[in-house]
Amino acid sequence: MHATYENLDRTGTKAAPSEEPVVLDRRDGPYGEVVLRRHGDLLQIIANGVFLMDTSDGRSERLLVDAARDALPEDRGEPSVLIGGLGVGFSLVHAAADGRWGRIDVVEREQAIIEWHQNGPLHDISGEALDDERTRIIQADLVAYIHGGNERYDALCLDIDNGPDWTVTEGNHSLYSPQGLEACREMLNSGGILAIWSAQPSVDFEESLRNAGFSNVRTEEIPVVRGVPDVVHLAIRAA
Repeated sequence: MHATYENLDRTGTKAAPSEEPVVLDRRDGPYGEVVLRRHGDLLQIIANGVFLMDTSDGRSERLLVDAARDALPEDRGEPSVLIGGLGVGFSLVHAAADGRWGRIDVVEREQAIIEWHQNGPLHDISGEALDDERTRIIQADLVAYIHGGNERYDALCLDIDNGPDWTVTEGNHSLYSPQGLEACREMLNSGGILAIWSAQPSVDFEESLRNAGFSNVRTEEIPVVRGVPDVVHLAIRAA
């Protein structure tokens, strides 16, 4: 979930710790400032002053991966998956814990986030998954990587920005455009599944998925403590 930082977790709940957060690392990179900080027991990632996510929950990331896997045919064997965004590592860890997945590629544009997982505070969460022989970390901008079309996958699990109706990072809106959805479709093998996390449901986006040539378009809700449920948009590339 991407929102102006108000000490909220991915469920919309205010973090319990009352003490002041402690900055563990701060980097200036090609996309601006990225900060890793600890607030009580939580690790938090802040980008350009905008709260990205923390280690408080992870249900959204798990549902994103599970919904994609469950939508694939059981005879798919060991399907390949592209995870868009490393974040705090919940999606990667959940995918690596499932022996049904084959190749697991994770695209992350921020070198700092990758390093925090490789040899920093986030290694305690993702270290075992990073060591899994199926895992490959790709440092790249997700939108550019998808438009490059150099790989094919059975599933795309994309969790960047707020979703199609409200993007915070300039350029991310192109992922949800007709051209972006076409690039996603072309990156999928026949019968492959596209799973996109969003902060809110969007009937218009469902129609955009159908117009881009996807079938079996549906939306799964993720309960939150208050407010509109988070959702995962699901769509299949027709055979």
